[in-house]
Order: sequence, then C-alpha cells, then structure tokens
Amino acid sequence: MKYMLILRATDETYAAHQDVDFGEILESMGRYADDLVAAGVLVAMEGLETTPPGLVVDHSADPPVATDGPYGETKELFGGFWILDVASPDDAVEWARRVPISGPGAKIEVRRIVSIDEFPQDNEWIQKERAWRAATGQL
Repeated sequence: MKYMLILRATDETYAAHQDVDFGEILESMGRYADDLVAAGVLVAMEGLETTPPGLVVDHSADPPVATDGPYGETKELFGGFWILDVASPDDAVEWARRVPISGPGAKIEVRRIVSIDEFPQDNEWIQKERAWRAATGQL
C-alpha cells in the first residue's frame, strides 16, 4: 500500500526553527531519507516552497479563480511530502513518527494513496490512464 506523509507546519513552527542552522535540518532529513531508502519503502519525496509564488485555484467560482497562495491565511502550510510503499497503515504511522521535526504546529498527515486497481477497470478513462501508465513505465 502506498501512503503519502504530508509535512504540515504553521507560522509558529517556522518561527521556532528560524535560528536552526539549515545544515542541521538537511542532516536530520538526510538521515531520515537514508533510513527510508535502506528499508526499501521510499517511492518519492519533495519539498514545497513555503513562500509565494504559490497559487490557489478556487473551484467554488465559475470559472475557477486563481489567487495568490498557498492560502488566504497562513495558519498551516504544506512543506513537503514523502510517498512510501509499506505493508500497513501502522507502518506508515510509524514512519511518520520518525520524521525529524518538532515544535508548535508541526504535524505529519498520513493519507493512503488509492491505487488505479481500485477503480472500475471497465471504465474508458481508467483504461486510458492504465495504458498511459504502462507506456511510461509506471505500471
């Protein structure tokens, strides 16, 4: 099963870490990444820019409206993510507990990624996506 671990933080989280040497952050996250690789569970990981030029496309309007983002208020920001392929939700939670972050507002959200195999296989669009995935080596 694949799970996404989403790094969530608040302005308070960032403020609490403003004096931490960036090299220390890279070192701790690097060791965590090494652990994921050594365990054979890492599929992907990326950091997300925490300042503009992020945008939000609001689909509650017709047509959808793009505004400066990432949010109207920065109560919470998504700072990055990991995609893991693990055996159970408990395994995903255990890896989330090991992410080297701490402080006010620091959270890791754990979300299961729905597999294409869970959708109706006789659907034309699912078949097209499956063909695209096969052609690009993603199946």
